[in-house]
Amino acid sequence: MDLRKLKTLIDLVSESNISELEIAEADGKVRIVKGHPAPTYALPPVPASPSGSGSAALEQRPREAPAEPPPEPTGHVIKSPMVGTFYRTASPGSDAFVEIGTVVKEGQPVCIIEAMKIMNEIESDFAGSIRQILCENGQAVEFGQPLFVVE
Repeated sequence: MDLRKLKTLIDLVSESNISELEIAEADGKVRIVKGHPAPTYALPPVPASPSGSGSAALEQRPREAPAEPPPEPTGHVIKSPMVGTFYRTASPGSDAFVEIGTVVKEGQPVCIIEAMKIMNEIESDFAGSIRQILCENGQAVEFGQPLFVVE
C-alpha cells in the first residue's frame, strides 16, 4: 500500500469517531486501531564519560517506598461474599439500609451487592452497632473485601 494512502487513512481515523479500521487490498491488509495515546517519558540527559568514548552509566535512583496498607479495622468486619457492585440502598432515592451508629441484629440486611444483574441482599452476621462504612455507593467490590465494621 502506498505510504501517502496509509498516512491519509491514519489521519482520517484519528480525526473521526471510529476506533478501528481494517482494509484489505490485493497487495496486503492494513488494520488501524485508535487507542489512548501512549505515555511519553522524558529521560534526563546522560553525561558523556570522562574518557570521551561516549558511553555512560545510567544513574540509578532509589525506589519510592510502597504505600502503607490501610490499617486493619477494629471490631467485627462484615465482608463481601462475592464480586460485584456495592449499593447502600434498595433503590435510587430510598433510604440506606444502615448508617453509622445504626444498631443491627444478626441476619438484618445491611446492603446490596449486584452481581450479573442480580441484586443480592447482604445480611449482618453479627449483632451490634455500625461503626464504619468502608465502601462508597456504586463502588466495585471484591470477594472478601471489608464492607462494614460492627461493634
